[in-house]
Amino acid sequence: MYRVPMIFPGQASQVVGMARDLAAQPGPAAEYLNQVDKTLGDDLTGIIFEGPADVLTETRNAQPAILAHSVAVTLALGELGILPSLVAGHSLGEFSAAVASGSLCPFAALRTVRQRGELMFAAGQEIPGTMAAVMGLSGDEVTEVCARVATTSGVVVLANHNSEAQVAISGEVAAVQAAGEALKEAGARRVIPLNVSGAFHSPLLEGAAASFKEYLGGVEVGDGSVPLVANVSASEVIEAGDLKAGFGRQLTSPVLWHATMERIAGGENPAPIVLEVGPGKVLSNLARRAYPDVRFVPVGTAEDLAGIVEILAAGN
Repeated sequence: MYRVPMIFPGQASQVVGMARDLAAQPGPAAEYLNQVDKTLGDDLTGIIFEGPADVLTETRNAQPAILAHSVAVTLALGELGILPSLVAGHSLGEFSAAVASGSLCPFAALRTVRQRGELMFAAGQEIPGTMAAVMGLSGDEVTEVCARVATTSGVVVLANHNSEAQVAISGEVAAVQAAGEALKEAGARRVIPLNVSGAFHSPLLEGAAASFKEYLGGVEVGDGSVPLVANVSASEVIEAGDLKAGFGRQLTSPVLWHATMERIAGGENPAPIVLEVGPGKVLSNLARRAYPDVRFVPVGTAEDLAGIVEILAAGN
């Protein structure tokens, strides 16, 4: 048996056709994927496997699709005797991480993330907002510029602190555009508009957050078997009440991913290998340069699973 830190991707990692190979092979991953549509009451797996891409990208579909893929891989890893020692997930990926930690039922997580996606999409329709990625400035510098721009242009805040030099801002459309210009003047190398349906992780989602907290009241969350490094605090959490509180705060709080990765891969004695569990390798690519002594291994396909035990055996 192997125990290894696991990180789980968030929205924008989805791609048409993901997890189809997992569904085609007998085992716990296929068994879970075969129950997804029944759990949600619609044909989500048809959208995952066949598209179209624009429908899969819709927040209400992308979020449960990514979670379904990540959980399927987690179950397949468990069958191979590979369990987490510590978990974290980027935004919606935190719910996949909670499943891996044992604090959230795989099917309850699917329903919860679908509700989360529905509420976030609806909030974006009601109060239009947007986001942009910012490269080349620190989180403190971006926060200072956003605070200054917000006094005259409207709501704009730091939403994701992904690395030392990559963050995302979120808020009202005009305010994000104004902040983008101000950030370029302040020395940002690039400011890239993001294709999102709302101002995620900003005060514009307060209504959605209130509704989501109400929904969470009916979701059974248990203590984790391993710690989860929470988005909202970058601290290790294991008790059910703390986990649920973090889930509720996520929608309006920044994702402290840089600090989260410092807890997982930083320090004097980091784990030699960290698995990125689910579609794509966005988080691994983000981390490799910052943590050269740690091997980040994406695991999202049947081919990845076939070689993972050998990789872990060689790395421990």
